[in-house]
Amino acid sequence: MIEKAKVQALVEQWLDGKDYFLTDLTVTPDDCITVEIDQAEGVWIEDCVQLSRFIEEHLSRDEEDYELEVGSAGLGQPFKVLRQWQNHVGKQVEILTTDGRKLKGELREADADHIVVAVRQKVQVEGKKRPVLQDVDVNLPMTEVKSGKYIIDFK
Repeated sequence: MIEKAKVQALVEQWLDGKDYFLTDLTVTPDDCITVEIDQAEGVWIEDCVQLSRFIEEHLSRDEEDYELEVGSAGLGQPFKVLRQWQNHVGKQVEILTTDGRKLKGELREADADHIVVAVRQKVQVEGKKRPVLQDVDVNLPMTEVKSGKYIIDFK
C-alpha cells in the first residue's frame, strides 16, 4: 500500500513556491489516490496535469499499481482548510452550525479560532414601528461551525 505521508510530501514539494495549497488528500487501502488543491484565483487544469505527472514520476507502478486523481476543491463544495475561509472573506457564504442553524451572508473575518459573518436580519430600530432589515455581524467560534461554503451567484 502507498503511504499517504509519501504522497503528501510529494504534493508539498510540488506546491512549494506556488500560490496553490492542499485542501484534501486521501489514499484508500486499494491505492486510489485523490488529491485536491485550491488557490484564490481558481485552479487551472494544466496545473492539475503538472501535479499529476510530478506524482507519477516519483511513484513506481512496478512496485504498486495505483489510481491517481488530481483536481480542484470545487466551487460550491464545503471548505476543508482555513485558507479557503480566508480566501472568501468579503464574499457570500453559507454556514451550517453544529446546532443545525443555517446562516447566509458576507464573510467578514476568518481565523483559526472564529469567523464573523454579516447576516441580514430584522432589527427593531428606535423610533420606527416596524423592524428594519440590517446586516448584523454574527461571531462564531470555529468549534460551532459544522461546514461552510461559497455561494455561487449568477447575477
